[in-house]
Amino acid sequence: MSKLKEKQENIKSKFDSNKFYSIKEAVEIIKTIESSKFDETIDISVQLGIDPKKSDEQIKYAIMPPHSLGKTIKVLAICNGDYQKIATDAGADIVGGEEIIDKILNESWVDFDVVISIPELMPKVGKLGKILGPKGIMPSPKMGTVTKDIEKAVKESKQGRIEIKNDKLGLANFPAAKKSFDSSSILDNIYHLMNSLNSSKPSSSKGVFMKKVTISSTMGPGLKIDLSSLKDEIKSGVQQ
Repeated sequence: MSKLKEKQENIKSKFDSNKFYSIKEAVEIIKTIESSKFDETIDISVQLGIDPKKSDEQIKYAIMPPHSLGKTIKVLAICNGDYQKIATDAGADIVGGEEIIDKILNESWVDFDVVISIPELMPKVGKLGKILGPKGIMPSPKMGTVTKDIEKAVKESKQGRIEIKNDKLGLANFPAAKKSFDSSSILDNIYHLMNSLNSSKPSSSKGVFMKKVTISSTMGPGLKIDLSSLKDEIKSGVQQ
């Protein structure tokens, strides 16, 4: 048996692909699976009971987890006047006004991970939609990246806010923790993020909101979560 085959068989022996697990059980299993040599990210995938074609049912926001994933985030702050010093002092990597907008337009320059803009410049920033939109980094009030509170937006972005939004199929896929975290920290993050998602159910969305939940690591298998006890588990975990 090849080493790869042996590794695959070992992973399969750790869980039952037909079983639905509690979040806590899933995390414990993921922690025992050796699927790569790097520090994997633990990801969550949620099939939402929404109509993604309806604007009032779409999910789109950003939230700080209790424990940062530690990813280096390059932040661009588009602002002018006194806001530029505030953005710089808050830790923005790139700060500029209309000249930055022109650079992105003329050079299709996108050497950054997050774009924050003050409301006053959004009419001009709007021209960048075709460049920033496909990369998912267009400033948005819902994501807290169009704001006068530049200091808060920059600091939270640098600390690693997690963006939660649905795709065209109604799926919300987002990172929750690093596999190297202890189980308690992983669960803190997952419960916090899942509680926020559950609380974000649009009033126009009827029926079951979280229809299917899967947890996995970057290179590992997906474990199905038992929905019947999900809300109670999240509530209990958040209250601890």
